[in-house]
Amino acid sequence: FIIMDINELIAIVKKKIENNTSCEKIEIEDKTFLHVNHKNHDSKKFHIKIIIYSKSLKKINQIKSKKIIYKILDEELKEFIHSIQISIQ
Repeated sequence: FIIMDINELIAIVKKKIENNTSCEKIEIEDKTFLHVNHKNHDSKKFHIKIIIYSKSLKKINQIKSKKIIYKILDEELKEFIHSIQISIQ
């Protein structure tokens, strides 16, 4: 079992999206603090918001483009991410 720190996670997520999609820019925000008081909060998992600036992802429908991101981040979602918010610009 690996303990991930938020900065490591952000770097991995960013690199995976950059390597697997055509995007101009990616912004990732840690939103974990918003969920600390929730009943099922797991201190080993994070809540992140990802803003992807991508002309190619913007061209396909939102559900398909988000599915692509979920597939790219499959491993991280299972291990380190409790909640993810994806915005494609």
